[in-house]
Parts: sequence; structure tokens; C-alpha cells
Amino acid sequence: MERAGRILTARPGATTADALGLLAGFALDAVVGDPRRFHPVAGFGQAAGALERRLYAPNRWAGTAFTTAAVGVPVAAGLAASLLTRRQPVARAALVAAATWTVLGGRTLRRESAVMATHLENADLPAARGRLNHLCGRDPSTLDEPELARATVESVAENTSDAVVAPLFWGGLFGLPGLLGYRAANTLDAMVGHRSPRYARFGTPSARLDDALNLLPSRLTGLLTIAAAPLVKGRPAEALRVWRRDRNDHPSPNAGQCESAMAGALGVRLGGRNVYFGRTETRPLLGDGPRPSASHLRRAARLSGAVGAGAVVLAAGVALLRAAVVRRAGKR
Repeated sequence: MERAGRILTARPGATTADALGLLAGFALDAVVGDPRRFHPVAGFGQAAGALERRLYAPNRWAGTAFTTAAVGVPVAAGLAASLLTRRQPVARAALVAAATWTVLGGRTLRRESAVMATHLENADLPAARGRLNHLCGRDPSTLDEPELARATVESVAENTSDAVVAPLFWGGLFGLPGLLGYRAANTLDAMVGHRSPRYARFGTPSARLDDALNLLPSRLTGLLTIAAAPLVKGRPAEALRVWRRDRNDHPSPNAGQCESAMAGALGVRLGGRNVYFGRTETRPLLGDGPRPSASHLRRAARLSGAVGAGAVVLAAGVALLRAAVVRRAGKR
């Protein structure tokens, strides 16, 4: 009992360090961006690819085993690191900061939007088409300026949730295991969760896990986007109206939450015909107004940054609340 009491009383400082680590990691991403070389997420992707080659079979049982192993290992590593640093707040804060920096992609997302805006402002469609694959998997070969701008705005909206708000959300709730587990699941979805003959069944567990983990963060992203609309000369009331009307029209349970709020905040219309390599999808229209143009891309990037800032403040607050709960439990 005495040992358990010592562990509990040691945890509040470490849990408070989670909040500091989240804020520091967010600042690192905002200033430095993704690591240029030896990115840990890329390393995880290579390891997951090797595991897939060993476990692959065209059924969901194999996909479930793959998803469980590929996500379970990072979660276990996060739990172990949390346990080892439970009495070392400085080490815990450093680990959480490094993990947060690693899993976030906010600066990269905003930079890609700005690069695309520059290409479109210069009427350089070949360069813009060549850059689109940095943001999404659509076939850019026949896209004009409005369609390239639309694809960019939609990607910024969705990835603000996937690459910024969601990792911060789970990091605030669970610290290191939440950060690493979410990024692992989201990476698997990008690898095997898409529709293709190979992954039609094998990739389903990864896709469903990613959908589940993004249910709350995507809706939080929509609400933060609405609140931040005035920063891009939008009206929160209009963004809220569009979000409430259109958010469930998207075939994804989560993307529509982010894209409809972005459409309402920017005063543009998203959705329509999307051509991928080998397939075509027609998406419902989201929002009212004109198609996006180059000028909207810089506003979308600014809005994405504001949403990320709001999300990290909320995540740090949740981590502090966890500290308070643990502190109170340790005094009993």
C-alpha cells in the first residue's frame, strides 16, 4: 500500500508535464515543422509495411491481427515510457514534446497550402498539378484552378483534424500512449484503409479504427473552425449554419464535419466530382458561394493554424485536469 501511495503521489507532476510537453511540441511543429530526415512516422510506416507483407491475407481476420499488432506496439511503448518517467517530470515533458512534434503536421499542411496558392496566383497550372500529391491522392492531370483550389481547401480542412486536432485530443486524454497510438492508427489508414482490390477486406479494420478515433476530434475541429471564422473575415453564424446543414452529407463520417465548417467560414462551395487514379467519386456539395480560388488557400491555412492553437490549449487543459484528478486520488 505504501508503494502504491508513493507512485500515485509521484504521478501528478509527471501528468502536469504532459501539458507542458504538448505545448512545447506544438510550438516545435509551428516553428520547425516535420523532421527533414529520419522521420519516426516514416520509420513506423516501413516497419508496418514489413509486417503487412508477413500477415497479409484477403480477409478481415488478417487485417485485424495486423492492426492490433501495428497499433498495440506503439501504445505499449508509450505506456512503458509513461511508467518509467512517472517520477521524472522533466523527462516526461521532453518525451511528450518530442512525440507531439513528431506526430503533428500543422506547419507542413499550412506550407503546402501556401505553395499551392503561389502556383495558382502565378497561373502555373503544371506546377500546381505536380504539387497536389503532397496533399491528396486525386488525379490532377485535368484539374483547373478552381478544382485545384477546392482539392487543397478540402485537404487542409480534413488534415487539420487528422494531423493536428486528433493527435492533440488523444494526447491530452492519455499522454504518450494517446499520441503514439493515434498516429499509428492514422498511418495505417493511409497505408491500407483506402478502397482497392488488395485492401477491400484486409484494410477494413484499420479504416474503421481510424474512423472511430476521429469521431470526436473531427467534430471538435468543426466547432473550432466556426469559432475562428472571424480571423479569415468569416461569420461564425454562417459557418455554424452550413456546418449543421451539410456536415452529414459527406460519405465519410468525419471529413464532412471539417469540410462543411471550412466551407462556411470561407464562404465557398466544396464537393463535387473527384477523380482518383482508377476511380471517380461524386461528393455532395458543401457550403454556399463560389468555388475556391487561390486567395482562399491562404485564408484556409490561417484558419487551420488558429484551429490548431485552440486545440492545443484545450489538450493542455485536459492534461492538467488529469493531473488534478490524480492528485486528488493520491490524497485519499
